[in-house]
Amino acid sequence: MVNPYSLCAYLALAIVPLDRAGASAFAGPETSHLEAESPVAGSLSEFPTAAVLPDFTQITARDGPAVVNITVSDQDRTSNGVADDANARRNRGVPDAGQNDPIFDYFMHSQSSSGAVQGRSPVLSNGLGSGFLVSSDGVILTNAHLVYGARMVIVKLTDRREFHARTLGLDAKTDVAVLKIDAKNLPTLHLGRADDLKVGQWVLAIGSPFGFDNTVTVGVVSAKGRNFPGAGYVPYIQTDVAVNPGNSGGPLLNTRGEVVGINSQIISSNGGYQGLSFSIPIDVAIRVRDQILATGKASHASLGVEIQDVNQDFADSFLLDKPEGALIAKVDRGSPADKAGLTSGDVVLKADNHRIVASGDLPVLIGQKVPGEKLVLAVWHLTRREELVVTLGDASGASAQESVGLGNAAEGTLGLGLRPMPPHENLEAGMRNGVLVEVVNGTAAAAGVRPGDELLAINGIPVYSADQVRELVAGAVKAIALLIQRNGEQAFIPLRVEGSKGR
Repeated sequence: MVNPYSLCAYLALAIVPLDRAGASAFAGPETSHLEAESPVAGSLSEFPTAAVLPDFTQITARDGPAVVNITVSDQDRTSNGVADDANARRNRGVPDAGQNDPIFDYFMHSQSSSGAVQGRSPVLSNGLGSGFLVSSDGVILTNAHLVYGARMVIVKLTDRREFHARTLGLDAKTDVAVLKIDAKNLPTLHLGRADDLKVGQWVLAIGSPFGFDNTVTVGVVSAKGRNFPGAGYVPYIQTDVAVNPGNSGGPLLNTRGEVVGINSQIISSNGGYQGLSFSIPIDVAIRVRDQILATGKASHASLGVEIQDVNQDFADSFLLDKPEGALIAKVDRGSPADKAGLTSGDVVLKADNHRIVASGDLPVLIGQKVPGEKLVLAVWHLTRREELVVTLGDASGASAQESVGLGNAAEGTLGLGLRPMPPHENLEAGMRNGVLVEVVNGTAAAAGVRPGDELLAINGIPVYSADQVRELVAGAVKAIALLIQRNGEQAFIPLRVEGSKGR
């Protein structure tokens, strides 16, 4: 069975990178022709002249130095001391937390004189990927799945310099992350527009497949607007550019040297390139980057529905002219869709005058809007066409993370992504307080906090929301004590607060 995986691990599906803007990559026009001299009978010159392939050497020489190699490290253990594949777990969406966790081993088990837990030895699990510089002071775009949960992120430039990178923020819904290294006068890539890409157009990828830095591969755009289950916010660019594990997070460039995408996934039965690679449109990544740089997190709008494709049978059942649109299978109670009057069985035909051909077109459009924005829907309801106006909600309300201090230099930077505890989990645990840890980076990761942990209190003060956590961290002097619950056991974890008042 073929499944999609990320490119930073040897799995069945992965992600790939492209190029940047600047002078033309060709000595002449993109489709310049060979000039034939006087024809010779029986020679090739009697046949129509062939198009010259584009020359990518100028783009590679100019833009290659702005593409970086990224190495991430996680410290993982299993009951027999063998390291799990942290990248594989992240790519499956599995939190990096379990019953054999180092943090509670430290607090709940005896230790050797060296400080290591007896019977166990820490093993570093490494992941490899790519990224690219978008500002001369060290801002980098890459994939969220590459750095999610990483304890250490190392960025290596083409001049062999290496830097410890900070994760300013990441967005799991679009698989985009923003990193920062402390350096100046760095080379950067120009950002283009994925909307301007045409199917059949030449594109170029630069990355680190299997650790081979600054590897260049080329191909063409195979399709646009591809959707995958669980990745509805991204209209992927499909190409036949060869990308492999290690290409994740690298740029996809057009023939002007402009970045048009971030290489992200491949479809493969053996973990390597098999002709299908997918990139996140740079337009999507730019919106995420701008939000993260401004607020430390990315926000997405929510409609509050479950949808299906409209096939011919559905079209016939609902008396539609053709099988297109998004069929509403379920409307969440109290959601924006519910308040606007959408019901199960409605078919969304247009959103803000954009045709909804496949059901995946709807979440892509909604995901690029912000909470509170209004959306005009053309809906097929009980064999008649109606128009509804919906005030969109916040997609982070139920399942997405609320990022706390991810990269906001004005706040104490914990590197935690939190969301409210589901009510039933609190009831089962007999608690009323607590927030769930979904994402861990930087300081918190180094201290041993893991995704899936329950943060119950800070400095003995019970916490109930991410906003309260942010306030408590902002008021800290130098360090705080986090009360963490994992697998029913509780322990305090001391944590230094970067950028706090006392630093």
